[in-house]
Amino acid sequence: MDEASQLAGLDLQVYSATWCPDCRRLDGWLKEQGLHIIKVDIETVEGAAERLEAGTGKRGVPYFLVNGKRWVRGYHKELPQRLDTDLLIRELLEAAKA
Repeated sequence: MDEASQLAGLDLQVYSATWCPDCRRLDGWLKEQGLHIIKVDIETVEGAAERLEAGTGKRGVPYFLVNGKRWVRGYHKELPQRLDTDLLIRELLEAAKA
C-alpha cells in the first residue's frame, strides 16, 4: 500500500484560495492521488478565513483540517519546491493519530 492511499480514510478539508500557487500545486497532487477531500475556499465560504486563522494563528494557505480536529500546513515554505509529498503524508497521518 503506498503512503498516499493511507490518507483515503481520513476526513480531509483543505482550506485554500484560487489565487494561491501553493494551493494549485497541492490540488494537482491531490487529484493525481485520487484522494477525496473537501475544498474550503477562504474567499467564498463565509467564516472560513476566520476559522483558519483562529485554528492556526496564520493567514496562509493551504492548510488541512484533519478529522475536524488538527491543522496541518499544506506547504513547506522552508523547502525550495515548497511541497514535499512524503513529508506531507507523514504529517497528515501523525495528525490523524492525535
